[in-house]
Amino acid sequence: MKELTPNRPYLLRAYYDWLMDNQLTPHVVVDAYVPGTQVPQQYVKDGQIVLNITESAVGNLQITNEFIEFSARFGGVPQQVLLPMAAIVAIYARENGAGTVFDLEESYEIDDAEEAGLSVVKEPVVEVSEPEESKEEVKEPKRRSHLTLVK
Repeated sequence: MKELTPNRPYLLRAYYDWLMDNQLTPHVVVDAYVPGTQVPQQYVKDGQIVLNITESAVGNLQITNEFIEFSARFGGVPQQVLLPMAAIVAIYARENGAGTVFDLEESYEIDDAEEAGLSVVKEPVVEVSEPEESKEEVKEPKRRSHLTLVK
């Protein structure tokens, strides 16, 4: 049997249309650390960013099977935003929270850190043991506090 394509882009478009048809404001929750994600990093908090993707907030919105792409202003500065489908965590309405959180799909899992653009350092772990009699407790010198007492 042929493997099914991911359902996230289809569900995302359906929820987007449903929210827009009901005059609600669609927001997407994005994992900003997924490779290929292009978002203004200064607005990323705890690895995520929430973006308003209503037609009046963005320009040239495209929702394809691979990504969401649009232009928007952040702090008055125009920027191009690219969100791979793997980065989309959820879509919801600002007004009432109606929407969905997407399930993890095998198609979007990153199997290897190197595929994610991360470098992997593989060093052997070497334990060095000292003779029992040479193990003495070394005390750290007391450090002066950087705080000042104000009375």
